[in-house]
Amino acid sequence: MKKPLKATAGIPASELIDETIQAYADWRGATLAHLRALIREADPDVIEEWKWNIPVWSHDGIICTGETYKAAVKTTFPKGASLPDPSGLFNASLEGATRRAIDVREGDTIDAEAFKALIKAAIALNRQKAKA
Repeated sequence: MKKPLKATAGIPASELIDETIQAYADWRGATLAHLRALIREADPDVIEEWKWNIPVWSHDGIICTGETYKAAVKTTFPKGASLPDPSGLFNASLEGATRRAIDVREGDTIDAEAFKALIKAAIALNRQKAKA
């Protein structure tokens, strides 16, 4: 399995994300692709970026990142501690003062509507902070 190169200057983020998904020909690639699709459904105007050698989704600021590890695909919300999570999707980085994450492991399912609600809440928070 080949991860994307760190030298990514000039390559569109969407292509780098596609390459990352394709590089993981197992459940991790499928999971990252599913999360990406849910993010796009929640916000058709989302901006895909490539920072820190990982996918980043933004709208008026960073919404979340997508990190691929051996045992999990982690979606980190840098302002997650400020987001409502009535479905309890956040299951990682809970001790952090500002960020929260969702670790999706092989065989896990994610509540699509609850995930999209988190995306929308993150965008609303970004907009609120941008106006302040």
